[in-house]
Amino acid sequence: MKINSPQFDDIRPFYDVEIPPAMQRIAENHLFPLLSSYVYPQRPIEEVRSMLHDITTISEFQFEVMKSFNEQVLARSISNFSYDGIKLIDSNRRYLFISNHRDIVLDSSLLQYILFKNGHDTTEITFGANLMCTPLIIDIGKSNKMFKVEREGSMHYFYKSSLLLSQYIRYALTEKNQSVWIAQRNGRTKDGNDSTDKGIIKMFCMSSPKDKVTSLTALNIVPVAVSYEWEPCDTLKAVELYKSNKTKYTKRQGEDLNSILTGIFQSKGCVHFSICEPITEKDLYEIRDCTDSEFHKRVATLIDRRILSHYHLTANNFIAYDLLNKSNHFNNKYSIEQKESFLHNMSHLEEYHVSELDRLKKIFLGIYANPIGKVLTNNELILDHFTNH
Repeated sequence: MKINSPQFDDIRPFYDVEIPPAMQRIAENHLFPLLSSYVYPQRPIEEVRSMLHDITTISEFQFEVMKSFNEQVLARSISNFSYDGIKLIDSNRRYLFISNHRDIVLDSSLLQYILFKNGHDTTEITFGANLMCTPLIIDIGKSNKMFKVEREGSMHYFYKSSLLLSQYIRYALTEKNQSVWIAQRNGRTKDGNDSTDKGIIKMFCMSSPKDKVTSLTALNIVPVAVSYEWEPCDTLKAVELYKSNKTKYTKRQGEDLNSILTGIFQSKGCVHFSICEPITEKDLYEIRDCTDSEFHKRVATLIDRRILSHYHLTANNFIAYDLLNKSNHFNNKYSIEQKESFLHNMSHLEEYHVSELDRLKKIFLGIYANPIGKVLTNNELILDHFTNH
């Protein structure tokens, strides 16, 4: 690829010419034996190191390394993996995939696996600057088409970084001919309440002088719903929310890396991805007369409705709802064995020795119970919409 966009050098993924030295650095990193043993459990480390040295392009890295990584995640921590909606997208077009965000790495990585398996090009991937916390993660991330998103700084700095991000996303889609994955909000959903930040929609529009409908239509927005039976990092999220209620939460050194690894290794049970109906020009044209602020809000709501209408509720969601509300409202949705398994998992909270264990347990239950209200309310709104039209 011709290197002709120096304005994006601080945030962009690697170019192919930067892959060989990145592979050299990864192969020489002290954590390489650990990574190798996970991604290639049956291959000698030196054989894997030699293979890495032979990789010269991003495509080769994704095929040789990331494909194997995803296959190991599926084999080791996911009991059933399913997806739908792949026929709604065209392999010859490029899209801006907007997903609910539950796991730092897997939400985007497993989507890449789905796209690859179905003959689609993989996407470029947004990755928070705070998560690029070590040289190894930077090398792996940028070799995997990840680009940096700044989330902190003064208002002036945040505006400049948002404008640059908007310009890069549009550049990637319209000039590099690359699809893009981005989360519906900054950071993961920790309380189970998925919602699209209207600020994300505003950011998309910053890079285009055209009217808001034309600006967003050009991006080919496709919502993606990600559903996990067992919430990645569920206990870690509950503890963070518990501490945040008492004082300003400050992450410890290495906490982000711990969350990445926990999300990868933790058992996730059944996992389902739904590629939802794309947001069309007709969808946007229907709300064109709103103020800009209201337009951004309505686009965010439209994305939310598509994601929630495809979200898969599991027995754990219904168990948590009944436990939280001391009811048997959904007891026909789960078995005694499933409830015992859920309670066993929740018992790990006792290892944190907090002063208000019941409060921590309620937060944990909320992570699983909250999607029920949002999904059911959303589906009632959809039903009402069709009933009245």
